[in-house]
Amino acid sequence: MARPNVIFIMTDDQTAKDMSCYGNPILQTPNMDRIANGGTRFDRCFTTNALCAPARATVLTGCFSHINGVRGNSELADAVEELDPNIPTFPELLQEADYQTALVGKYHIRQDPKGFDYWCIHPGQGVYFDPVYIKDGTRVQMEGYASDITTDLALEWLQGRDVSRPFCLVYQFKAPHRPFTPAPRHEHLFDEIEIPEPETFDDDYATRKIAGLAEDMKFDVSIAGDYEDLAEGLSQEEKKKWLYQRFLKDRYRNLTGVDENLGRVLDYLDENNLAEDTLILYTSDHGYFLGEYGWYDKRFMYEPSIRIPLVARYPAGGISGHVSGEMVMNVDFAPTILDFCGIEIPEVMQGRSLRPLMEGKSPEDWRESIYYSYYENSWELVERGEEAMAEPFQYFTPHRVGPHRGVRTDRYKLIEYYSEGDYWELFDLQEDPNELRNVYGDPGYAEMEAEMKGELQRVREEYRDVE
Repeated sequence: MARPNVIFIMTDDQTAKDMSCYGNPILQTPNMDRIANGGTRFDRCFTTNALCAPARATVLTGCFSHINGVRGNSELADAVEELDPNIPTFPELLQEADYQTALVGKYHIRQDPKGFDYWCIHPGQGVYFDPVYIKDGTRVQMEGYASDITTDLALEWLQGRDVSRPFCLVYQFKAPHRPFTPAPRHEHLFDEIEIPEPETFDDDYATRKIAGLAEDMKFDVSIAGDYEDLAEGLSQEEKKKWLYQRFLKDRYRNLTGVDENLGRVLDYLDENNLAEDTLILYTSDHGYFLGEYGWYDKRFMYEPSIRIPLVARYPAGGISGHVSGEMVMNVDFAPTILDFCGIEIPEVMQGRSLRPLMEGKSPEDWRESIYYSYYENSWELVERGEEAMAEPFQYFTPHRVGPHRGVRTDRYKLIEYYSEGDYWELFDLQEDPNELRNVYGDPGYAEMEAEMKGELQRVREEYRDVE
């Protein structure tokens, strides 16, 4: 079998709920669905660290944050944030194997990209309108809307490539990152629709102490400044409801632009007889709170934040219309790409290839739990010592989420907030899918509590995160 071409597509802050193939009844994403229908939809895919730069470093290296060196987005500690140059990335390995490689769109890692013959990226977060891009090290001002421009760049590179060699295109959108700004052509989509609020919209955090402290993740506390047309004189409840509707509609408009542009690339593959031999992975860096618990943003180890979409297609070597229920992580993406391309997976990579799952097989030894570790603010606590540990929240970066880690199995989730003293959360996801009732310390769950602590220690040792 010939080596496949590769297109890796990543959005920013997108959840599985933001796609019609995962059941969204309002937002229609026909082109995202084209990938799922022609390949595999992964129903339980998780990020290992719900923050932009760490998630992207994990995707590139196939390693957890504590191995690849990128633990957070913070500007506070350059040494902590350095992507380890000794760990190979999948684009570097493909480039060494004579693949043509290109990166367009959002990158959000401090160092210049490695392993790409061509790259044109947003500086940092980038902006939606008339954005600056960095093209092979040189800043270039471009006119238009970011999602459209990134796709133009992708198509220009595809059209100009050497057709005698396989290619890898890393194609990454800024959307739907905050501010949730749609293209003008979509600004009135969904105007006549009232979007239902989630069951947990008015959560009181009764059994989750740390969640109750995250005040500035609430709609009515810190997102109001994004909207100049927010009416004055609203009650707190009215303000919260207005912000929720506006925020979610703008996201849906934003993602409609992503889907349209994705369709342009898929059409190009079809029109040039490339679709059959091209491996496509479509995903996001992490999830997002879409009103759950009255929040926006991510970071916490709750399901909306850590669960990510993943649809993958390789017609020449996979099956169509498959749905996988196995637990997979973004640490698996790099090994998957290398496996399909016939390149040896380095021992340092900690994920597993998803190839057997895409072929409709379910290995007997597939993992039964996933590991999560969030580090942002940890260096501040270490540097300030006892002063910070006494009142950690005053030293945290925006959204006030401290370092924590945990393990999730099919039914249970255990979270250790190690920056908060001896504070833990345990959830029975079967009985409490919204994660509202922390049963840690409940005598009825004592046996499971001990079992999950053992599993957490086991995966920490397996993934070498024990310091």
